[in-house]
Amino acid sequence: MPPRRSVRRARRQRDRFLVGYIVTWDVDSANLLQCTRVRRFVFGHTVSANGKTYRYPGFVELEGVRYLGQSVLFVARDRLEAVRGFLRANGVEHVVSNATLGSILPN
Repeated sequence: MPPRRSVRRARRQRDRFLVGYIVTWDVDSANLLQCTRVRRFVFGHTVSANGKTYRYPGFVELEGVRYLGQSVLFVARDRLEAVRGFLRANGVEHVVSNATLGSILPN
């Protein structure tokens, strides 16, 4: 089984030591609109229309962003305001903590 997209993305950043923040959030699962907006912002989405497919990349695909787990991202300093602005604009409760990530070790 090939590695999942988040694992492949993390492996590309293997030799990087990152300084930034851990951002965690809590989405109300009863609020379908909020859940969809957050999922699309974080992971992106694909739209097919008139025989064409359009792919919109998510925030986790940006340089300096790592997906750590459900509702948890590591974000480099220069990406923090983008994610905070999105979460605030959509009424998503969130917490930001200072963090550093070391390089990724080989398996």
